Amino acid sequence: MTVYRHLVRPVLYRLGRGDAEIAHEQTLRGLRLLGAAPKLAAALGRTSPALARTVFGIRFPTPVGLAAGMDKNGVALPAWRALGFGFVEVGTVTAEPQPGNPKPRLFRLVDSEGVINRMGFNNEGSAALATRLDAYGDLGYPLGVSIGKSKVTPIEDAVADYVTSLRRLYAYGDYFAVNVSSPNTPGLRSLQDAGQLRELLVALRNEALALGNGAEPKPILVKIAPDLTLEAIDELLGVCTETKIAGIIATNTTLSRDGLKPDDVARGAEAGGLSGRPLTGKARRTVAHIHEATAGQLPIIGVGGILDPDDATRMLDAGASLVQIYTGLIYRGPGLIRQTNRALRQAPVALETR
Repeated sequence: MTVYRHLVRPVLYRLGRGDAEIAHEQTLRGLRLLGAAPKLAAALGRTSPALARTVFGIRFPTPVGLAAGMDKNGVALPAWRALGFGFVEVGTVTAEPQPGNPKPRLFRLVDSEGVINRMGFNNEGSAALATRLDAYGDLGYPLGVSIGKSKVTPIEDAVADYVTSLRRLYAYGDYFAVNVSSPNTPGLRSLQDAGQLRELLVALRNEALALGNGAEPKPILVKIAPDLTLEAIDELLGVCTETKIAGIIATNTTLSRDGLKPDDVARGAEAGGLSGRPLTGKARRTVAHIHEATAGQLPIIGVGGILDPDDATRMLDAGASLVQIYTGLIYRGPGLIRQTNRALRQAPVALETR
């Protein structure tokens, strides 16, 4: 990671006069080139069998995955395996293609190792993603698909919007993440309320049953915000248990600005969700609460503020079955993934299958 920090990262940070989104786009372009050589990507991506685990019926080569948001449109999916990821979550994708919020909308808070984003689910739409996934075929790792609500869709029509994306993408995803917790789509977080969430999850599960011709549906998970009260989390967990949801992804970005370093406070006033180091403790505490509240019976994907191998190990020890990384890539580079996999091989207790 030293080479990345001192040589690669400074170049990326200067791209587009410091526009973080341009660096993001250039990174994806480079990864698309790597993905054009799938045999090379597969060879580079070999991991130890000791890291594999089965969660909600899916075998994961390693418990370290790429979080949603990095590769929204799935343009670089063959390449992520080469970095050592055991699974990838594509999206968040919506039924309707949409440009997202006005730019600039992605900001680094370097001293705090944080990122603020107000991207607004910019994506090409679920129909375009289905076409791309169909062309790829087998990626060699489990693929999660994060689905959200189109901005043009009124909140009262959200269920049909989510169901449309699930229907289009069901053949291609190994699991589906229901994103009701992004702070950047007006009204979206209201779908975490028990009544609205129950209606949405029942509809999605019924659609999955229909698409599978009555077979056990593919796992559906709910991604929650880190800003919910413990009482609200418990109510949400009750709905998830009642509707036979396969797991929880904890957590999305936060609206809080706690934990920012002094030099980042001014830029921290930008609207949007905060990820990275300021979220580490909050995300881990949320995972621990969910694990305790469900007696470890509901699998959790832990995400938020994982910037070094110790963060991943502690997240697993808190009760997560799998972890995801995104902001850690920005600050520590791709070497973080292999370092984390190596560290987890030496942590057998954390790697017990949940």
